[in-house]
Amino acid sequence: MLENRYEKEYWSHDRYVMGIDEAGRGPLCGPCVVACCILPINYENELIDDSKKLSAKKRELLFKQIIRDAHHFSFRIVSPKEIDRLDIYHSTQKAMDELSRSSRIHSLTITDAMPLNRADTIDIVKGDAKSISIAAASILAKVVRDHIMMGYDVLYPQYEYRNHKGYGTKRHLELMDEYGLNELYRMSFKPCRMKEIKLF
Repeated sequence: MLENRYEKEYWSHDRYVMGIDEAGRGPLCGPCVVACCILPINYENELIDDSKKLSAKKRELLFKQIIRDAHHFSFRIVSPKEIDRLDIYHSTQKAMDELSRSSRIHSLTITDAMPLNRADTIDIVKGDAKSISIAAASILAKVVRDHIMMGYDVLYPQYEYRNHKGYGTKRHLELMDEYGLNELYRMSFKPCRMKEIKLF
């Protein structure tokens, strides 16, 4: 059971909390997806947890439940070009800051270890394992990113994105060596800087 420290504090005063998290900071290609979520006051769902701890099937189920129940949710898709322009940390931070302003009903924004330098924001280390709002956002972000990568798998089946989702697995690195890189890759990431670019 998640502790929901900040939710409980704010919900007790009938105030809403926005949770923000991302999926895809580490992969070599594809976007980073950032999501925010504002759940109803005193919301409960025992299945919601850190998205990394859940099976793909359970994430898909919870995704539908969260978007049905949430007062507000939104996404920012951070492209590989944006990541290369700003770096992964600052491009993710920028997206989170934009999402924190996407609603006027919440009194507090909590993020998974990403400071936004605003008075109404708190960053929590391992927040997706402590807060239902952040965990819900992590599920939204993960499901959307996985769907995007499955779409890219249709466009570029030779890279087998359906299996590794763009992360730097041994097999993915082998395929990068064999086929070079396409426009989905983050050229500022060291493994990509060492490969040949082939645009399709």
